[in-house]
Amino acid sequence: MGGVLIVLKVTEEAQSLVWDGDDLVDVVGGGRRWSPDGVEHPASVIHGFLFDRSVVSPSGRYSVVYTERGTKALLLEGDRLVRELNRSYYQADVFDYPVALGALPDGREVLVHCPEEYNILEIEDAESGEWLTDGERQPRDLFHSRLAVSPGGTHLLSAGWFWHPYGVVEVFDLAGALTDPAVLDGRGVLPLDPGIDAEVASACWLDDDRLAVATDGEPLDDEETPALGPRQLGVWSLSAGRWIHRNTVDFCLGTLIARGDTVVSLYGHPRLIDVTTGAVVAEWPSVEVPRREGSYGVTHIPTPVVALHPDGTRLAVAQPDSIALITLPEPIAD
Repeated sequence: MGGVLIVLKVTEEAQSLVWDGDDLVDVVGGGRRWSPDGVEHPASVIHGFLFDRSVVSPSGRYSVVYTERGTKALLLEGDRLVRELNRSYYQADVFDYPVALGALPDGREVLVHCPEEYNILEIEDAESGEWLTDGERQPRDLFHSRLAVSPGGTHLLSAGWFWHPYGVVEVFDLAGALTDPAVLDGRGVLPLDPGIDAEVASACWLDDDRLAVATDGEPLDDEETPALGPRQLGVWSLSAGRWIHRNTVDFCLGTLIARGDTVVSLYGHPRLIDVTTGAVVAEWPSVEVPRREGSYGVTHIPTPVVALHPDGTRLAVAQPDSIALITLPEPIAD
């Protein structure tokens, strides 16, 4: 099912990928890029540090390069260094660096990270560096990770963990947090009932209202509970305040990337999954990706390096000696 459109040769493995029009860019690699004809163009800068992952703002103006299991990062505007970033050393070698770029409803681009303590989220203006969450805090003992701002800039997702260890997901109201930063220290907007009766492996925004959540563990025979159970893919609606879809799958879901009413599941190889039914729409077994679940734990299995084109038609997947370009099936019409 499915097929690779083209394989781009690389001089060395890409550490990050982002689309710039029809070009692919490795921000960690100093702006090294590949044009549609497959030609690799050399880096424009050398960072001089062993960064290995990146995130990019919705506008493409800003990016952060960071060490996934380290404490150092850089905020960049194009090739220009805006400022250095840090996170707490505490357990930094065992969980993914918590950082996200997003845009608030008023258009301001913001950086969300944990610059001082592992359990204190801060929001700052990307351009000026002004802290927008300066106030008294009462943090819980929670390791924030895999942060993501919703497309409309209204909510913040954290797919982190607490000390068992055990993966969890929380969603915070950003407007409330800008008024009272302690909102980011609470339990967020997801209720405990119906909640999640399984460890969270990953989560992503489908749109500004819907959140896709993947769990791991052994599937349960009894699925009468309204909660999300083990080895399930669920869709939570913020407006409805409930799970609108819950489907059990017979494989590990790994990292999720949203595309409309489907998600790309990255574990072993990419799969395209219908979030309403849990059915695999297409998969590409020949394209290998790390078998990675959750934001913490083993250090020798990195997060997959992939980039979904903004129009949802193509998926770029970093390979040891190439970049696989996958043409995704067109969305199913309603």
